Amino acid sequence: MQREQLKNVTRLVVKLGTGVLTDSRRQPDPAQMEQLVAQIAAQRKAGREVLLVTSGAVGAGMGALGYDRRPTELSELQACAAVGQSRLMAMYEQLFAAHGLVVAQVLLTHEDLEHHDRHLNARNTLVTLLRHGVVPIINENDAVSFAEIKFGDNDRLSALVTALLPADLLVILTTVDGLIENFGKADPRTIPVVEKIDAALERIARGTQSPTSVGGMTSKLQAAKIVMRSGIPMVIASGRKKHVLERILSGEPEGTLFVPAPTRLRGRKRWIAFFHHPRGTLYVDEGARTALRERGKSLLPPGIARCEGDFEAGDVVRICDLDGTEFARGIASFSAEQIRYRQLRGVEVVHRDNLVIL
Repeated sequence: MQREQLKNVTRLVVKLGTGVLTDSRRQPDPAQMEQLVAQIAAQRKAGREVLLVTSGAVGAGMGALGYDRRPTELSELQACAAVGQSRLMAMYEQLFAAHGLVVAQVLLTHEDLEHHDRHLNARNTLVTLLRHGVVPIINENDAVSFAEIKFGDNDRLSALVTALLPADLLVILTTVDGLIENFGKADPRTIPVVEKIDAALERIARGTQSPTSVGGMTSKLQAAKIVMRSGIPMVIASGRKKHVLERILSGEPEGTLFVPAPTRLRGRKRWIAFFHHPRGTLYVDEGARTALRERGKSLLPPGIARCEGDFEAGDVVRICDLDGTEFARGIASFSAEQIRYRQLRGVEVVHRDNLVIL
């Protein structure tokens, strides 16, 4: 039944990792790119809106700058990305044009999605492109942003784009068939459905790192947490298989399906929960944790046991229990200095409207 609902998807985000786009030298594989574009074009022609989040810019620039192997210096990586991004887009433009489709390049940094006005502007731009039948091709702005190059953050970027719109489904196509138990052993097994991401599942993911992927499976689980909590399903599957998108969207058992939360977070709550680098942390006692999680209350001064960080009123903060486990995020109504002085009485440090349980 869970997979049956994927037949109703009308807007999807497809993320293509470096490993699935490139050859053994980590440079773009034209035949592989052609079959992936053909799959995306088929979904567009079936009436679905499709956004593509792509990696591969560094690999596309390596050959042009004479690198036989991926450089390690940040400035060299960024130079490869700057040269490679235009080459990558030229390839995509040609491949999609063969199917009568127009593409648009959208380069994003985290700040574009964190700042509220820029966040809404990015969403409006993407929605307008989709309305015109265009396929947006999205990448981290690697030439100026080191986070993606250093941390392999396009999995996270694809999850944030999915939550931004919001889309109905995120599909991450990679070099493996999904989340694999006993990876590299005699009896590997693709886990078909994940309803909750816990410590045991994260241990499995750490054993499924691909040598051709910067982020590996761990970053894909982080992406899954974002879209699942937003109320959106996600599938990890093999981009080496032909017709894999068609099978997923026909409800067939392909890859690993991550089941979403039963209710979809509203847009502003998604923005608070996922689009910020929190500026500080509030540690709360058990009574406050219960009030926030189970009774839908605001966070009041008596419940705060400790305040860390240097933040101002209006900044997003993490909210953790006394063990340090983050269970919520919210917009602080007061600065860290005001909270530490413990002179606040009869006020809401984080109002319920500005708080999200993770």
